[in-house]
Amino acid sequence: MRELLSDSLVKKTIHRRDVPENYLGRFANIHPVLAKIYASRNIQSSFELEHSLVHLSPYDTLKGINEAVAVLAAAIEGQQRILIVGDFDCDGATSTAVALRALKMMGAADVQFLVPNRFEYGYGLTPEIVAVAAKSEPDVIVTVDNGIASIEGVAVAKQLGMRVVVTDHHLPGEKLPDADAIVNPNQSGCKFPSKNLAGVGVIFYVMLALRTALREAGWFERQNLSEPNLAQLLDLVALGTVADVVPLDHINRILVAQGLARIRKGQSCSGIKALLDVAGRQCQRVVATDMGFAVGPRLNAAGRLEDMSIGIHCLLADDPAQAQVIARELDQLNRERRAIESEMQDQAMEYLAAMHLDVDSMPTGLCLFQEDWHQGVIGILASRIKERFNRPVIAFAIADDKTIKGSARSVTGFHIRDGLDAIASRFPDLLSKFGGHAMAAGLSIKKDDFDDFMQAFNEEVQRHLSDDDLQGSISSDGELKADDLSMELAEVIRQGGPWGQGFPEPVFDGVFKVMDRRIVGGKHLKMILRPETGKKNITAIAFNTIDDNWATNVDYVKLAYKLDVNDFRGEQSLQLLVDYVEPVST
Repeated sequence: MRELLSDSLVKKTIHRRDVPENYLGRFANIHPVLAKIYASRNIQSSFELEHSLVHLSPYDTLKGINEAVAVLAAAIEGQQRILIVGDFDCDGATSTAVALRALKMMGAADVQFLVPNRFEYGYGLTPEIVAVAAKSEPDVIVTVDNGIASIEGVAVAKQLGMRVVVTDHHLPGEKLPDADAIVNPNQSGCKFPSKNLAGVGVIFYVMLALRTALREAGWFERQNLSEPNLAQLLDLVALGTVADVVPLDHINRILVAQGLARIRKGQSCSGIKALLDVAGRQCQRVVATDMGFAVGPRLNAAGRLEDMSIGIHCLLADDPAQAQVIARELDQLNRERRAIESEMQDQAMEYLAAMHLDVDSMPTGLCLFQEDWHQGVIGILASRIKERFNRPVIAFAIADDKTIKGSARSVTGFHIRDGLDAIASRFPDLLSKFGGHAMAAGLSIKKDDFDDFMQAFNEEVQRHLSDDDLQGSISSDGELKADDLSMELAEVIRQGGPWGQGFPEPVFDGVFKVMDRRIVGGKHLKMILRPETGKKNITAIAFNTIDDNWATNVDYVKLAYKLDVNDFRGEQSLQLLVDYVEPVST
């Protein structure tokens, strides 16, 4: 293992972000460090930092939304049965919860949901899941966070007399399903300005349009119903958007910021409150990273190990006590998931070590497969290996006697879904099916074709990525003055988000004197540091990092880090969250 993890493989280069000149003139009354951060993320004016709902783009530019609303309005007015078919990840769970809650708030008499078990039915509205759905005799099927590739499943549903509304955000293929309506900002001809909505964002927009149609038709007045405040659902929208790691463009930042604001005010659903509680997070101080690293993984654990229905029931629970019971069950599933993931990571690293790879011989695109790997955890495994070696990775697990399923994660410069499409074009019989977007995808191949696919994948990645692209790098917002290493700036940055994909949380770099260092929890490096030009010590923590290969007399370290407010037993203190650390020779 030490041979594999040599300095030549793990050392990273820190690149400082470009900042336009005269950037301070763009922003009024903003901390200069934060103004610099915004400018480096191509924010042109303070308007782009506005998070009011009035700045959301109107729904009527979403192609297919009028047709979707017509189907749903007729179903509600006709008291018909509506079935929501979701996906087994956090975006799918929140999308399902938004659809159910909104439709019931608008007077739908019979709304149910169905989520395919990934181990039994796989992803999307397949003919098999339609057969299951048919048992409940729905009049309308609404897909959320899936469906754009469900050509056969939609056809079967239509043959059985069901109307189908597809709401999705994944990239469409050359052929679309013959649904009654398709709402997807990424379909050809859609003029909606954001192509980055998560599935939960798409269904939220559909519900906004449906509410307007029902209001104009006099539905709420005739039924003596209060017109629902759909802003109540923004906590769910925020969770699904962050957890699905879609780029936080202006529209998504508005949705996330509004949802987080509701959570901080104690106005979120009982399920999110309970999940934050079991994760040890305080609702009043919640930020986007809490959604991505605390709440999202606990929901996803249900879909990875058992059935995402557990997670959806948590999000639909109105009784706090019931939500707390389900949240504890999800927390336990997440602990089991982490244990499985840790074992699989060890196996993957042993597999790579046995190949005696170095930086020159490691494949540009990595494919990993072991027969006993857990199908629900291969996506996380691929992500971890990608982060370690900075190259596209696909991890495979057994699906059945003849088929293996892969979960792919990519790096900047290689569009993973388009890469798979290119392989499928050159080798039509190699992939059974695939789908996804730029940075993540799923696929199925024959087990016997693994070696052929591995070679084809590596060749395809090599066509797009150079050796320079594979070198690990970190984008930094520069060096902070000693006076800026403060709780004040940490709070300014904390409130300056929401931060996430495409709008990354600020990272700084610098050299610090090491006053003390030790390993905590067996695998985390904790340090007491002092800035080169400062006089005060600062605590820093580098998770999943050890210093076994450092010299004992290291006096200085070079860091890439985030400013963090550590809240421990009611006491708050400044802490550096270390993304990268290397000893500095003196």
